[in-house]
Amino acid sequence: MSLGRFASLVALCATATLLSGCATPPARPVEADGTYCFRIGKTYRQKLTCTALPVPSAAIEADSRRFESTPDAGTLYIVRRRWGDTANRVPVFVDDQPAVVTIPDSMVRVRLRPGSHQVAIEWDAARSVLPVFARAGEVLFVEVEGSVWSWGSTYRWAAPDAEGARRKALRSKLVADINRGP
Repeated sequence: MSLGRFASLVALCATATLLSGCATPPARPVEADGTYCFRIGKTYRQKLTCTALPVPSAAIEADSRRFESTPDAGTLYIVRRRWGDTANRVPVFVDDQPAVVTIPDSMVRVRLRPGSHQVAIEWDAARSVLPVFARAGEVLFVEVEGSVWSWGSTYRWAAPDAEGARRKALRSKLVADINRGP
């Protein structure tokens, strides 16, 4: 085999390997009871993490992916999509009121009254609070950062990166659409 062909073969294999790692599998369909399950593992040994309640309809999910503002309320997107976050249901609270239980690769849309709010997650007897200031007509993104390892799991709020969170939200499943606005 000539050096040119060998180099081409190596480049082709490297490209195929890199692209296969970036591929996102298609979203699973919603279960018959309206819940949604995140799946990890092979079909014969899969681990499912399911929502506690039915998820919004496909039409509401499509509307949420436009990331449009609401004139009289602030819109907050809570995104949970990290490579090391593969299990667990993590509860989210808005202004100390239970809002939703998130699963991996999910997002939540929350419409808020203009003003100061607190968004919190609880995991392993620890509470992580993030202050949020919502303005009417504004769209905000926050991200839950999770890591699941054999010795334990951790969850916290990630450093703000609106553009990165928006890209992740486009590839995540809407698990709740909450209206706490006017």
